[in-house]
Amino acid sequence: MDAIELLKTDHEKVRGLLTELEKTTSRATKTRAELLPKIKHEIEVHTSIEEEIFYPAFLEAARTEAERRLIPEALEEHKAAGDLVLVDLLASDINSDEFGGRAKVLKEMIEHHAGEEEKEMFPKARELLGKETLQKLGERMAKRKKLLGG
Repeated sequence: MDAIELLKTDHEKVRGLLTELEKTTSRATKTRAELLPKIKHEIEVHTSIEEEIFYPAFLEAARTEAERRLIPEALEEHKAAGDLVLVDLLASDINSDEFGGRAKVLKEMIEHHAGEEEKEMFPKARELLGKETLQKLGERMAKRKKLLGG
């Protein structure tokens, strides 16, 4: 699996988990309690392999300022989703209306971020990095993911 396929697979997994979470009500305490650590773990592992391996490779291959600007934006989106929304979600009462609202905001942020990567960054990465490099990056990312428990 190349780097982009691996990242897209991660995106789909997180989207699915967030959709499940968003569909829950305040009465679904057990389901919410089961989904929340899975979502947290998947997001943490995914952002780690992107930030440690994929983004630096993309940045090194970038030829234009517009291509280079994709990385700081993506990093800020990771920070906003992880540090702000996910932290707030984890701190929320699982039975509260605030929990449901925060889960929805996290899902929207992830959808936006993954959508931008898939429409803008990934096609550019295919062009800049090429098939062989993406394959090697995918192997490195899969190994790192495994070490992180993903």
